[in-house]
Amino acid sequence: MELKNNSYKIQGLKLTDIAHQFGTPVYVYDAEKIVNQLQNLKNAFSNQNVKIKYAAKALTNISVLKLMKKHGAGVDVVSAQESDIALKAGFDPRDILFTPNCISFEEIIEGVEKGLMINIDNISILEQFGHKYRDTVPCCIRLNPHIMAGGNTKISTGHVDSKFGISIYQLPHLLRVVKSNNINVIGLHMHTGSDILDADVFLKMAEILFGIAQDFPNLEFIDFGSGFKVAYKEGDITTNVYDLGVKLGNAFDSFCSSYGRQLEMWFEPGKYLVSEAGLLLVKVNVIKTTPATAFVGVDSGMNHLMRPMMYDSYHEIVNISNPDSIQRVYTVVGYICETDTFGWDRKIHEVREGDILAVKNAGAYGFSMASNYNSRYRPAEVLVYEGKAHLIRERENMEDIIRKQVEIDFE
Repeated sequence: MELKNNSYKIQGLKLTDIAHQFGTPVYVYDAEKIVNQLQNLKNAFSNQNVKIKYAAKALTNISVLKLMKKHGAGVDVVSAQESDIALKAGFDPRDILFTPNCISFEEIIEGVEKGLMINIDNISILEQFGHKYRDTVPCCIRLNPHIMAGGNTKISTGHVDSKFGISIYQLPHLLRVVKSNNINVIGLHMHTGSDILDADVFLKMAEILFGIAQDFPNLEFIDFGSGFKVAYKEGDITTNVYDLGVKLGNAFDSFCSSYGRQLEMWFEPGKYLVSEAGLLLVKVNVIKTTPATAFVGVDSGMNHLMRPMMYDSYHEIVNISNPDSIQRVYTVVGYICETDTFGWDRKIHEVREGDILAVKNAGAYGFSMASNYNSRYRPAEVLVYEGKAHLIRERENMEDIIRKQVEIDFE
């Protein structure tokens, strides 16, 4: 989103025009930004055989998945349902990494039958996998390095008390299970969480992986997860992927030399690829003042964007209808019967009823976490691609809300 001639635009299209054409609330994604982020990551690791597996859970719309595929990405899925969407989007099963947790073994079997690369993060599941498949089906193993990343346990997945991955302290048990069942482990995986700034976190994780890798002679790839930090407000420090590319790339090449052959380097970014590409456009319903606060009530809420209430995440809010007016302090809230606040005490250009606000960084974990709470409809989604706005999901209606409900006749 950029301000040109007093209008906020994506690829030359006025955002206010998109809001009027498709209605509000509406998610809008910039395909050009997504492709640029993907290319940045590839360029940062251009000296390695890098494979990018887009984390579909961030934004699972089939058109976004097809865009990722068109530009050379694979996909990381966490459920059988996500894998079905990825397959429908045209991904080869071999390009789909299946990284679930706390699921039944029946869902693992389903993934094997689809031909997915199975990533196992539980010794119990690994044992069942070995008993059924032994060396006939290759797999990846997800390890928990006990590294706290991102500074927030809600978005960190590699700390000591995380439900994700097999603890590195369980390595002797893990190796016994692998050896006794002759399991063909061709990949190792670690993901420590989101908003990682420092390349040293990845290097520390890599050092652990490289040491463990010596116990697995059949490796074809090592997956470093993701967690690259993006900017949420002006001046935010972000992950320098090019600096990371040099440092981690050199360490990886050195490891491959000692391992005896060149392996593939995998990453599975979600937020990095789509967060900054997405906006949630909302209309101002009311301005409500109290003795202490000026509330801006909009036609959306935590049912459409959960992250501010769930993670205390910051999303910049811009008045795209009135960009050159004086700034005032507002608290932007939703229309849900809960405390569903988008932003507290924000300086925003003067807001009037009927104005359109843009909530930034809404591309990741926005629509994918949306719900029908209060029986509200989930919003439409629009992808701006090659200078045109394409509807990629219709707004829901009452028929969608009640379609699966079964009425009882009490007469």
